[in-house]
Order: sequence, then structure tokens, then C-alpha cells
Amino acid sequence: MNSLAHFLDGLRCSVCGALNVLWLDPIRGLVECHECGQTALTIPEPGREDS
Repeated sequence: MNSLAHFLDGLRCSVCGALNVLWLDPIRGLVECHECGQTALTIPEPGREDS
């Protein structure tokens, strides 16, 4: 993960079950578990803009 990644506090990895190990990389659109290495793509909602 790059330095722009955000820690996702209070969430659990659905693969390994570890708590507080998920990081969001908004540039690549990925969530990564730092415990087991599993990654998932994020899909933005169409028509929704960030403020």
C-alpha cells in the first residue's frame, strides 16, 4: 500500500477474521488485509460525487 492508504478502524477481514488490519488505497480502489494479504476492489456508486 502507498502512503495515501487509509486505515479502516473497527472492520474485520472476511477471509482471516482479523480485526483492525484493513487498509483502503483510494488511488487504486483496493482494500487490503495486512494480516492475510487478501485484496478486494472497491466499486463506487454511480452518480455519487464526493464533497
